[in-house]
Amino acid sequence: MIQNCLASPQRPCKMGIFLLLLIIISCFTRISANPSAQSFYDEKVLRNDSDSIKKASNDYGNIVHEIPSAVLFPSSVKEISCLVRSSNERSPPFTVAARGRGHSVRGQAMARGGVVVDMTALNKTRSRIRVSGKESSGFYADVGAEQLWIDVLRATLKRGLAPVSWTNYLYLSVGGTLSNAGISGQTFQRGPQINNVLELDVITGKGEFITCSRERKAKLFFAVLGGLGQFGIITRARIILEKAPTRDFETLLKELNYNPEFIFRTDTSLFDFLHRIGDLDSPTGPLDSHPWLNLFIPKSRISDFNAGVLATLLPKLNESSTILFYPFNRKKWDDRMSAVIPEEDVFYTLGLLHSSSPNAYQIYDEFNSQVLGFCKRAGIKVKQYLPNYKSQGDWIQHFGPKWPTFRQRKATFDPKFILSPGQGIFNSA
Repeated sequence: MIQNCLASPQRPCKMGIFLLLLIIISCFTRISANPSAQSFYDEKVLRNDSDSIKKASNDYGNIVHEIPSAVLFPSSVKEISCLVRSSNERSPPFTVAARGRGHSVRGQAMARGGVVVDMTALNKTRSRIRVSGKESSGFYADVGAEQLWIDVLRATLKRGLAPVSWTNYLYLSVGGTLSNAGISGQTFQRGPQINNVLELDVITGKGEFITCSRERKAKLFFAVLGGLGQFGIITRARIILEKAPTRDFETLLKELNYNPEFIFRTDTSLFDFLHRIGDLDSPTGPLDSHPWLNLFIPKSRISDFNAGVLATLLPKLNESSTILFYPFNRKKWDDRMSAVIPEEDVFYTLGLLHSSSPNAYQIYDEFNSQVLGFCKRAGIKVKQYLPNYKSQGDWIQHFGPKWPTFRQRKATFDPKFILSPGQGIFNSA
């Protein structure tokens, strides 16, 4: 019965969710000495009400909609581990997807017929941000994966400190960005966010809770960072901090050669600079769709890309889109991590952040296909950031030389293909 219910994408099955509850309650009572099974059930940690299901069936992209059988609202990390262990005990197992703020754009945080874990529930009773360290050995923050970067910024600034690497938008979860890479205009100098992590707590696809770092359980550590949620659910990250810079615009200018006549300056605080986009997660009208395309482009072919895409295809779009473009330095990335980048010392990122009404996103999808088609015909070896592919063959091409390692990591840490089915790498969404 539970097998058929969890496999159905049409609607949650009441009998299936009841059996699933019994399985998880049984597991919970075995691993927890505090709350009883009854209190676990009464708190409605596992839900299939219409509001919970609807939220977990959508994301920021507003393009893909996949219906889970249930949503877990964990009050502790143990409950997440219990859920994954429960799946391992089933034949076949049900899929599990961790969801932070839901900023994926192609259903990557969804689990059709499975269970979505709403990570934000871990932050309901207390903030899980703790700043530690000293000047001689360095400062760091232990941060729950459900925390938003805006909250990390606020908490660390109280101590005159701040993380060294950021995303352009701060209302993203720590676990979400670390599962991809976490990039912004500072990445060229400081590396992506995944390169500025000291330690992780991870729940693997086997339900094991493991603390890992470069020195301890390093295979899991490097797998999870940039691993698209395929090998484990991050529950805590130890983030490198530094003294927060103050208004030091004049100091920066001294390091540059420039024509003073072309200076436009706005000196602002670190918080205001990093928070310049604000909070975009409170729409006042109908939700837009966001058929984004994010690419890494090798420097050796940037002129060809410019001629074929920016100067030719983009003007034909006849629609306005937000465009991000800046360079990266390969030596600031750690190739042992799962994230994939071009095999050149310098490459560029291009973010085509399209926005449309829900019934018009196909125009941008067609444009995105034209861009990728041009790159393929011209032999420009771009890599997608926040990748989205329809076949495993495309994923194999995306990972290139990293594919054997990526596949082996899956076999080691999630052999039953339970985690992050929405990516469509090892199982279809």
